[in-house]
Amino acid sequence: MERHSDVWLHSPYKVGLPIPLDCETRAMLRLFLAPILQQSESWQDVAARLEERGYELGFCEGRMVVYNDIGQALCTGSDIGIPMSELSRRLGRPCIIAHPDGETGALRRAKA
Repeated sequence: MERHSDVWLHSPYKVGLPIPLDCETRAMLRLFLAPILQQSESWQDVAARLEERGYELGFCEGRMVVYNDIGQALCTGSDIGIPMSELSRRLGRPCIIAHPDGETGALRRAKA
């Protein structure tokens, strides 16, 4: 079975940040995703909760980005009212593995 991160690494969408959101989309994403970010107890928990719902946590140009199941950037944390700086104060700094492009990265996952 292919993991979301494997799909994400090979996605044509992975480069760049999400397009600006209209107010309706921003509100819907905030209602659905903000509780996940607010209730998570660690960066690993954030990633796991997003994955359970078909999303992937990534980082691009210093921002936390939520990607859909084909690697298309949906929103940043700031877009939905929870910037990475706020999560970092609460959860600590995320350990990010940079991708070869130097602009994107993924959360280092705990070894099983």
